[in-house]
Amino acid sequence: MDERQTVANALSKALPDLSTEEILNKIERPKDEKNGDYAFPTFFLAKTLHKAPQLIAKDLVAKVDQEGFEKVVVAGPYINFYLDKQAVAATILQTILQDPENYGGQNIGHLANVAIDLSSPNIAKPMGMGHLRSTVIGNAIANILAKVGFNPIRINHLGDWGTQFGKLMAAYEMWGDEEAVKKDPINTLQKYYVRINTEADEHPEYADAGRKWFKKLEDGDPEARRLWKWFRAASLSRFMKIYQMLDIHFDSYNGEAFYNDKMPEIDQLLADKGLLQESRGAKIVDLSQYNLNPALITKSDGSSLYMTRDLAAALFRKRMYGFAQALYVVGAEQRNHFDQLKAVLAEMGFTWSKQIHYIPFGLMSLNGKKMSTRKGNIVQLEDVLNDSIKLARQQIAEKNPTLANADEVAKQVGVGAVIFHDLKNERTNSIDFKLADVVKFEGETGPYVQYAHARAESILRKAGQPDLKNVAIHLNGDEAWGIIKRLGQFGEVIERAAAEYDPSLIGKYALSLAKDFNQYYAHNRILVDDEGRESRLALVQAVSDVLKSALALLGVKAPDEM
Repeated sequence: MDERQTVANALSKALPDLSTEEILNKIERPKDEKNGDYAFPTFFLAKTLHKAPQLIAKDLVAKVDQEGFEKVVVAGPYINFYLDKQAVAATILQTILQDPENYGGQNIGHLANVAIDLSSPNIAKPMGMGHLRSTVIGNAIANILAKVGFNPIRINHLGDWGTQFGKLMAAYEMWGDEEAVKKDPINTLQKYYVRINTEADEHPEYADAGRKWFKKLEDGDPEARRLWKWFRAASLSRFMKIYQMLDIHFDSYNGEAFYNDKMPEIDQLLADKGLLQESRGAKIVDLSQYNLNPALITKSDGSSLYMTRDLAAALFRKRMYGFAQALYVVGAEQRNHFDQLKAVLAEMGFTWSKQIHYIPFGLMSLNGKKMSTRKGNIVQLEDVLNDSIKLARQQIAEKNPTLANADEVAKQVGVGAVIFHDLKNERTNSIDFKLADVVKFEGETGPYVQYAHARAESILRKAGQPDLKNVAIHLNGDEAWGIIKRLGQFGEVIERAAAEYDPSLIGKYALSLAKDFNQYYAHNRILVDDEGRESRLALVQAVSDVLKSALALLGVKAPDEM
């Protein structure tokens, strides 16, 4: 139920010259709940009606349809609406209880495809904490878009091509130990990569060797291809273990190498459009009309670049999926690249370039320190997840030592804590990760929300898991009403999160609902046997259902016991 729409409908009879959408855009929520549930300001009408806003409000309130409201009153230049609490509570709770899985969902997308480029780690390197953000933000956006009716297509555009592999092969040629690589592929290859980058300043020939190896790879040299296939398979096997821990799945693992045979078409299309220019032996596209630097398409030695591959990928995805949107969930430092990508596609005559959206996010530091793969300053994501699970297990042992499935719950809490910590923050903000703070059961954490859900489920078990779908709702008190209003806002929050590609709106909502519920639990005897018992239990069930749904949108599990 959308109470804003109810308010807009009531106002529309008094404001026939304004569309419902125009009215909706003006409706506010008063900061002080004493001033009602919704407010409509009249300042903007003063110019056309040639009256003071206070007088306009007085005139309008007499024409407003007040049916379904507790009261509608004037407060200076505002018309304040007080909802009929009992009617609203009954409608919201019964809607949730009848179909909890679909509550808050909408059909804005009409099943249109949305291609989402996320995670995309480089092979032959460990997945560090720096990869977490793209992975969990992209997955949450996919979940949220599915909730509003789109069909998300998760694409893991693996970094399995490029000059860094030339460097790695050069390093392996100089220092490689086949048995060591077989025993521990990722960490051993990472050591070679860090060493060649660290020593490159003193040995400029290392860079030349790397470029030569990459050229051999592009030319199909058998040994280069063998090494590449070996490194890729070992890396993907390790990545899959981490994705399983996160419970994140992909529709495509087509990485950069997949587009090797698709780039000549891009070169030809650019040439046919007269867009390619030579600059110091390289091929570029001039983007000065977009106030952008030239897009480098091919290096002077003929090797390809990220831009060439991303152009080929964009065209392939449009043909393959016919997407309504194509999202790239990539760090904020890549903005210029994606501005260039859209501009080149527009120059090529592809009007669907407007459907491409770059979804940037801020940097992550660990205990206040930056991370760098090139210099070896990396904290492996798998290690952090395992440490988080251990910490969660310790706290569960203290709080609930007899919990039957403690290991599984610890995994859900530990992994969920890491995901939630990222997603509760606005994605464009940089964040600092401190494990001890992340896994706390108190404060603005994932375990705090999970624990609120588990507490609600515990209450329902003690009540005998009653069927509450058709109970008559009679709730009293400001705390219950605060929860009802919060529950009623779930669909609105989801819609905003989808429009802004911002999962933090869901994270903040879940924290607020958990806090509201814990306050209600502290001040109300829910299981006392009186005429309000079923209504209170219906509220508890609705909170449990919506908390579970909100966490699921973020990719976080909601255990029934903790």
